[in-house]
Amino acid sequence: MISLSVLALVFGVVFLAELPDKTALAGLVLGTRYRASYVFAGVAAAFLLHVVLAVAAGSALTLLPQRLVHALTGVLFLGGAAVLLFRKDDGEEEIRRPEDQSFWKVAGTGFMLILVAEFGDLTQIMTANLAARYDDPISVGVGAVLALWAVAGLGIVGGKALMRKVPLGLITKIAAALMLALGVWSLWEAVA
Repeated sequence: MISLSVLALVFGVVFLAELPDKTALAGLVLGTRYRASYVFAGVAAAFLLHVVLAVAAGSALTLLPQRLVHALTGVLFLGGAAVLLFRKDDGEEEIRRPEDQSFWKVAGTGFMLILVAEFGDLTQIMTANLAARYDDPISVGVGAVLALWAVAGLGIVGGKALMRKVPLGLITKIAAALMLALGVWSLWEAVA
């Protein structure tokens, strides 16, 4: 059974954390160069694979004592908040253009870019934390996948317009505040 409250929480946290990420900007660049549906197919497949791996890792953490899991996820959330608040923008990364515009070339480029760039990324670690925290792998997985796909879709189709209306710094601060709150809450539950 899917918990809508867990799904909504995961969606919100992962969505906000992924918006300022470089892979959202990479999706935007790919979307301006290639057919959007081809790009989205590759990016969506890579995000799905990342979420499955993250949820599996997080679910394994639920085998540990509950207080330890709360303490561990609390510390990791606080670390994620720090990463969001203190990281420096590296600028745009160069994206190689495939020789042709076929589905497999474009989708493959999107898939490989996200697969490599997102492995061990903050949102993947956060998804594992959320899976451990809520012990509800389906709700966490669906929420995370939908959030990542939503960010990818926004980046591919309408990222430029969104970034003109909502400052990236504000999005980053909101995501960091949510992670900070989750971290404090998890640590409080570990000691309470």
